[in-house]
Amino acid sequence: MEWVEVFIQYLRAYEQKDLDSVSDMFADDIALRDWKISVKGKRLAVDETRKNFENADSIEIDVLSTMANENMVCGELKIVVDKSETLFVVDVLKFNENGKITAIHAYLGRDD
Repeated sequence: MEWVEVFIQYLRAYEQKDLDSVSDMFADDIALRDWKISVKGKRLAVDETRKNFENADSIEIDVLSTMANENMVCGELKIVVDKSETLFVVDVLKFNENGKITAIHAYLGRDD
């Protein structure tokens, strides 16, 4: 399986605020962690994703670079929320043998 393609599919679903598609990509035991929250389990990860979607009118994601190994993809992203807030983020996604996301770790960066 080409993990970079799955990574991009996840980001496109996230950008479209497609909660069903994002949820379908999550493993039951997913761990979601960023600079504000840390949750474990699909229900809690979906709840956090839903909150993010509800708090944003629009989300635009540009993939600046990616790096992959046998079960993980790291991507440097430029995320624009509501056409006004720009975030530079590194997302690290880990996958299980069934192609489901088992971990998402997001790290906030700077534009310089």
